[in-house]
Amino acid sequence: MDLDAYATARRDEWDRLQVLGRQRRFTGPEADELIERYQSGAADLSAIKTSAGSSVHGDRLSVLLSRARLRFTGASANLLSQLPRFFIAQLPAALYRLRWITLAVAAFTVLVAWLYGAWAFGDPQVLANFGSDADFKKLAEEKFVDYYSENPAASFAGQVWTNNAWIAAQCVAFGVTGVYVPYVLFQNAQGIGVSAAVMFAHGKGDVFFLYILPHGLLELTAVFVAAAAGLRIFWAWVAPGARGRGEALAEDGRALFTVAIGLVIVLGVSGVIEGFVTPAPWPWPVKIGIGVLALAGFLFYMLFFGGRAVRAGETGDLVEFEAGARTITAG
Repeated sequence: MDLDAYATARRDEWDRLQVLGRQRRFTGPEADELIERYQSGAADLSAIKTSAGSSVHGDRLSVLLSRARLRFTGASANLLSQLPRFFIAQLPAALYRLRWITLAVAAFTVLVAWLYGAWAFGDPQVLANFGSDADFKKLAEEKFVDYYSENPAASFAGQVWTNNAWIAAQCVAFGVTGVYVPYVLFQNAQGIGVSAAVMFAHGKGDVFFLYILPHGLLELTAVFVAAAAGLRIFWAWVAPGARGRGEALAEDGRALFTVAIGLVIVLGVSGVIEGFVTPAPWPWPVKIGIGVLALAGFLFYMLFFGGRAVRAGETGDLVEFEAGARTITAG
């Protein structure tokens, strides 16, 4: 192909495509012409790429086609303009849909932790299987408290935040397997129960709760919500209802992965409390009160704003234009 001759022969059509691509408003005939010019230009670009590969003429035509495509598809909404809807409607609606599963996950964790704690505390031989008495004594008298203050508060808060946010994201992402979330919950509950048994066995039960409650109320709730999101995605795959299995998985996956984004913020707040409030030399009622207020604020956002968003028709999913076609059909 003589590329220069081809470009000369098609220049008038490309110039017209350029003019239409710069327009903001179209009449009916102009809109039809834009589509026709776009289709013709796309065919020209395909011919150029096939015969000549990358070229100046092909690059110019590619830019013209991109600009023209924006005229009839529209540009995506500005990110900043999407933030209010995300925080006022999408995120709280997704959280609200998980309220009962979150409660069930919390009850399961508390039950398993209590059973493990009671079992280990009531039988020294069981507790011995998890470590030596010397190690447990050092944990109860030194390490448990020192853990919250042995590193600078800012770096400790950042470390806790990133670790917990990563666990929450994994719960949502791998929840579809149906195995990962129960495993994480069981391991977490077992660790809490055994730690409580060690502290109570050495007369430090009050220390356990005093150091866990300020940040743990919000932190554990965030983990419960992440686990609930993962289980909900798994259930959408197992029992999609009237929807197709792929459609159900896509819809709930899109809607509930917003939960992972929201929990990054929640766990950031929890990390700040754990790094700056828990080890602070303040009265314990003040520190626990801060944790209770943080949890109450999150639950209010989840239940009040979430309930209002769901009643308004929100599910947490993308709007129809952003989500694209749900199913592929023959034209």
